[in-house]
Amino acid sequence: MKYSGWPDPGELVVGKIDEIEDFGVFVDLEEYRDKRGLIHISEVASGWIKNVRDHVREGQIVVCKVLEIDEESQQIDLSLKDVNDHQRSDKIQEWKNEQKADNWMGIALGEDVDDESYTAIANELIGAHGSLYDGFKQAAIHGEEALEDTDLSDDEIESIVDTARENVSVPYVNVTGYVDLENPSPSGVDGIRTALEAAEGNGEVPEEVDLEVSYVGAPEYRIEVQAPNYKTAESQLEESAQRAVRAIESEGGSGEYHRERRTDDE
Repeated sequence: MKYSGWPDPGELVVGKIDEIEDFGVFVDLEEYRDKRGLIHISEVASGWIKNVRDHVREGQIVVCKVLEIDEESQQIDLSLKDVNDHQRSDKIQEWKNEQKADNWMGIALGEDVDDESYTAIANELIGAHGSLYDGFKQAAIHGEEALEDTDLSDDEIESIVDTARENVSVPYVNVTGYVDLENPSPSGVDGIRTALEAAEGNGEVPEEVDLEVSYVGAPEYRIEVQAPNYKTAESQLEESAQRAVRAIESEGGSGEYHRERRTDDE
């Protein structure tokens, strides 16, 4: 996807070097439709430059800072030297992410989707989450809820969520807690086993959450949760412990949830 319109002064843009002259470098902007900029020789690198080709080459992907824009003369002045390594790395990663998201749009909407429909849906994602990539990322993590404030149809939302969950690698967080389970009642070990099965969710744990319960040392059991964010992870951890406590109490035993380990090291 390429944006229509013009970049803003001060914006970082990704471009491909198209032509090198003694006075500077012409760059095709990769993110903007039919836009080309010029890096004057004084903006290619710091210090005196004998030969521009010592610093850049045709076909090279670069990150530039937009200095000035003259829409009337269709001119965009760019600087290469004003972009530091950290900015360059971040911008390239952002650009690559948007390229991925562009491919996901094709998967979600079909390769034959018309430009008008594509743009309308893309604008909804960008408006809700700031970029196409972040729109898909949030859809992968939160599902339909991430897109409920958009004007997308139910079918469009479903398709985007399905595509996101199949293709987006989301960051995960891990949290750990512990539950003590004791059961002096006749159900004994069987009652403990029932409580542990309850802790593991009995199939009710959300798809995006991994939850594992393991033995630490009587009467303590470890609950480990991996989830897309801390809010979900903490919620699933507490719910797991509460299920175990309710189950063991129904067997005539007792249970207690705590965050820090109490038994000796393994």
